[in-house]
Amino acid sequence: MEHIRTPKVENVRLLDRSKGQRKASVGTFYLSATHSMFIENNTETRKETWLLHSMISSVEKLPTTPTGSQLILRCKDFRVIQLLMQQEKDCFDVHASLLRLSRPEKYSELYCLSFNPNINKEERQESWSFIDLMADYKRMGVPNNLWVVSAANSEYRICETYPSELFIPKSASPTVILGSSRFRSRGRFPALSYFHQDTLAAVCRCSQPLSGFSGRCQEDEAMLQAVMKSNPGSAYIYVVDTRPKVTRLRLTSHTSSYNILHVHCSLRMCVQLNAMANRAAGKGYENEDHYTNIKLHFIGIENIHVMRNSQQKILDMGEMRSPSMTDFLWGLENSGWLKHIKAILDAGVFIARAVADEGVSVLVHCSDGWDRTAQACSIASVLLDPFYRTIKGMMLLIERDWVSFGHKFSHRYAHLDGDPKEVSPVIDQFLECVWQLSQQFPCAFEFNECFLIAIHTHVYSCRYGTFLGNCQKERNDMRLQERSHSVWPQLWKDRADFTNPLYKAELSPCRAVLRPNTTPYCFKMWKGLYNHVERSTPPCQSTADFLSAMREESQQLEEELTNHQERISALTGKPIMWEKVMVKRRTWHIQRHSGPDPPSPYTIPVTSPAQDHRTFGPANQNATVKDPRLTTSGDQPMQVKPLNTDDIFSDLESGVAGLSSRSSSAGEEAKDRETDEIAFTTA
Repeated sequence: MEHIRTPKVENVRLLDRSKGQRKASVGTFYLSATHSMFIENNTETRKETWLLHSMISSVEKLPTTPTGSQLILRCKDFRVIQLLMQQEKDCFDVHASLLRLSRPEKYSELYCLSFNPNINKEERQESWSFIDLMADYKRMGVPNNLWVVSAANSEYRICETYPSELFIPKSASPTVILGSSRFRSRGRFPALSYFHQDTLAAVCRCSQPLSGFSGRCQEDEAMLQAVMKSNPGSAYIYVVDTRPKVTRLRLTSHTSSYNILHVHCSLRMCVQLNAMANRAAGKGYENEDHYTNIKLHFIGIENIHVMRNSQQKILDMGEMRSPSMTDFLWGLENSGWLKHIKAILDAGVFIARAVADEGVSVLVHCSDGWDRTAQACSIASVLLDPFYRTIKGMMLLIERDWVSFGHKFSHRYAHLDGDPKEVSPVIDQFLECVWQLSQQFPCAFEFNECFLIAIHTHVYSCRYGTFLGNCQKERNDMRLQERSHSVWPQLWKDRADFTNPLYKAELSPCRAVLRPNTTPYCFKMWKGLYNHVERSTPPCQSTADFLSAMREESQQLEEELTNHQERISALTGKPIMWEKVMVKRRTWHIQRHSGPDPPSPYTIPVTSPAQDHRTFGPANQNATVKDPRLTTSGDQPMQVKPLNTDDIFSDLESGVAGLSSRSSSAGEEAKDRETDEIAFTTA
């Protein structure tokens, strides 16, 4: 409270661009230790706007005008709020107060440590045990005769940023683990992230080796050999270095041959000097001459500084007033954002194919193994395992690969006032990759984009202790489980708001490995996250909301139909009688061309619910189609069972899933066909 210069300012005008406001609201602005509050003067609405100080990214004071002094608050969830105050002194005091309140210097100033909802001690402890990582590993099939739980890092003796319990190859001795940790940056030696039960291949993670100038470590070589032996079906492993191998230079068509040669020589010298500097500092990557059982593969994901600048260009583009199509497309290209999203997704695709198709284990690392490594491993898990496409599974995945394995949440998302060069949207990119996948496979994910946006908000808000600190040891030292609450139970409680109406686990054809198309035209701008700019019209109802409303209305109509049937049956004492009428109904086939790939046949069957929802393509035209609602008894007329609307939605879901989960290599042409089917009329 000592940082608040003025707790209350009246007659303030507020404009929240993210809500599509055209006209500013007039009200009173309040400052507290954790929140800024705005309450409208309108006695009928008395609308309140609350803003956590930890969500404020920047506070900008514009020059004073005859209408007053203006502040622009830019938030970490990309909202932009404008405040206009009549007195310049009030604006100056609020500006100074928000600058300090939005940049806490110690953890005790964060909201999660002062957030005390009406929950007793037992309930708070239960909230932290809501996610059980060991149960998830057991679901994968570990421990087993290949992978075991190691106590080598208990009390964080070997690696401070790793969890205390790790799964390692059974053949790796304590000496090998210790030697490997000493040879890896930050002591982050190879450990299991995901185990694929079908192929026995594993996804492991670590940090870069400190190879320096031709340095090698026998224990580290033995550790990678142990990872390879833990997969009996393969004689080698992939080592995926997510960093770029060389620096690339873009030359324009106006560059002369002399300049090209000059730039090329200068660039080559810079790359060599940079490589020598890195090796002199002890950094490097695995030498295939020393590690005889590996195949080294570079991905090319840029560093945190490039990603930070790229996202800032996206935000700057959103600040433009009424941009032309040329301005928008140029800004999107100039930011390079979607190029980076594609690189991360390509990394996950490579790992998933190696594990699922080739049956080869993969070891993933970047520099320190907590940024690009977390992105690649978690995306690969989403592609490989349908469980991580559910609400509970996504929670477990983030808890495992981001929270437990150590990710610099406090530094990357500016929870405390620190070095701005450490800030980078690492988990933003992971969430966007998941969103991009959900656009290609709309029936494969149990959650909608609101769930991803909610996670994004809580990463930055510091309202819960889940994403506080940089590793498990830091969170234990801060006693967060005693002083704060976990976010996962709250998200689970609100899961009805996060459910994808197209998802149906038992009918979805996307139960296996996802194989996305990563050609450039398949990537979209995530306007649901980045659209917090001034809009002339309120947002339209989303497709998901529309489908949810349709489902609810159909269920209500079905209940009314059942009630009417029961009343008719009670009054007449007879079941409702129907007669069979044959009609013809047409099935449409859609062909889509996937750019350079051959065209693939896709069928949207308009058939009876009895048909297999997971079957696509031409069916046997001579087959007899039966409706599961009909029952016959000798020569008696047919009786109708109550209509199940889930069947209708199942057809819709499987049809959309079939369109979205297509393989780009499918190549058989589909033909139009007509089928005789059954309709019903009352007798």
